[in-house]
Amino acid sequence: MDYITLNNGVKMPMQGFGVFQVPDSDVCEKAVADALSVGYRLIDTASVYGNEQAVGNAIRKSGIPREELFITTKAWISEMGYDGTLRAFDASLSRLGLDYIDLYLIHMPFGDYYGAWRAMEELYNAGRVRAIGVCNFEPDRLMDLCYNVKVLPAVNQVETHPYTQQTEAMKIMQSFGIQTEAWGPFAEGMNGLFTDPVLSAIGRKYGKTAAQVVLRWHLQRGVIAIPKSIHKERMVENFSITDFILSEEDMALIASMDTCRSLILDVKSPKETERLYSIDVPV
Repeated sequence: MDYITLNNGVKMPMQGFGVFQVPDSDVCEKAVADALSVGYRLIDTASVYGNEQAVGNAIRKSGIPREELFITTKAWISEMGYDGTLRAFDASLSRLGLDYIDLYLIHMPFGDYYGAWRAMEELYNAGRVRAIGVCNFEPDRLMDLCYNVKVLPAVNQVETHPYTQQTEAMKIMQSFGIQTEAWGPFAEGMNGLFTDPVLSAIGRKYGKTAAQVVLRWHLQRGVIAIPKSIHKERMVENFSITDFILSEEDMALIASMDTCRSLILDVKSPKETERLYSIDVPV
């Protein structure tokens, strides 16, 4: 597995496993257990997903040494603010059953995320989390945050896939030494990604699926990806992307697919903002 070194020296796996929209505890626990058995070591969850406990159960039962794992979770909008984020971190840590978290993220660029960041810096300096970062931060908000904090974000997890490539945003992230991580690396199947003629044609050249081509494309761009699946055979397929390299021509073809806009989540949309504020962390 390939690793990348974050701006604070911490090494993070580039192939991860996400559990967004897997709220059923038994299904989630089995999915994480299967992912770990396949070879994944980066597991990405969040308080608002309602499955941190299931993730923690799978981790404990796996028998894999804690130091070999890289666990990410996130603080939701309702958990923003200095005190709120400290409480949220402790709650997530308890649900996961862990002594520390590898990467803690602000989930959305809303609420008192500056107060939240002060709390996260404190947690980071105390060694309770190995790296801190953000999620869904557009370049303007990311830059503003960076200009006003003591510890720069190590990661910005954003919607990234062939139809939303974040090319210009990635340049901003790189200027601050911030690692791009892709959520929704398959565009949640939108635009018929799994049967896309361009991706499928490229895949046939290497004996790979369109999904494998997309994950390889992420890897070659230096982007961490966290695909989700509850099917072990698909997990194996998604993990098997290190035995081929996309040519410059193939990379250029995929680059031409960019729509330069969000397909899944537009955090600048008032309707989306209203929807996100209506969601809360499951009790």
